[in-house]
Amino acid sequence: MRNVPYEIEKIINVANELACNGSTGASTSEVIAAAFVLDRMEFLPNGYTVIEAWERLDNWQPLVKKIKAEYQDLLVPW
Repeated sequence: MRNVPYEIEKIINVANELACNGSTGASTSEVIAAAFVLDRMEFLPNGYTVIEAWERLDNWQPLVKKIKAEYQDLLVPW
């Protein structure tokens, strides 16, 4: 198994939980990052537009991009 940085692993775990259960107890930022990783904006917290959500991620934006580019295989396939 490859060494996955903690922040990336956390976002992937939240994304998988959302994909499987439709909900999670994760933080708002983790849920937003997971929604972008999954390309499923219906998971954005209530009250956030797509732009507002993306801007809230701020320094997490590169993590979302890295997951999309390098860690898609760790996401559930549905």
